[in-house]
Amino acid sequence: MKASAVSVLVVDDFAAWRQFACTALKEIPHLAVHEASDGVEAIEKGKKLRPNLVLLDIGLPYLNGMQVAREIGRLSPDTKIIFLTENRDNALMEEAFRAGASGYVIKSNAEKELVSAVKAALNGTTV
Repeated sequence: MKASAVSVLVVDDFAAWRQFACTALKEIPHLAVHEASDGVEAIEKGKKLRPNLVLLDIGLPYLNGMQVAREIGRLSPDTKIIFLTENRDNALMEEAFRAGASGYVIKSNAEKELVSAVKAALNGTTV
């Protein structure tokens, strides 16, 4: 994959988290970063953009993150998904990976882990 062709969709209903993620991603060169604030918008943008990676909150309005992950995975099977959530429930984490996640990052750890998780997912590694 060419570095200049990397598209990332950041999906979170909380604007401060979207802004945090977008700012953190500026550390990685050659990313085109797009945003969505709910599940429906995420699927619409996923269809249009076919992003390489989606950073996805679980608790979203209209459609939750699991529903979004499954639909984006159906529409664009090569898209990597990293859940970015504060939910630490192991059953939910397992469900996220069954839904097609390449990674699961706890928001309170995101400052230290997000950029490395994104790089790993884009290189095909599960985190």
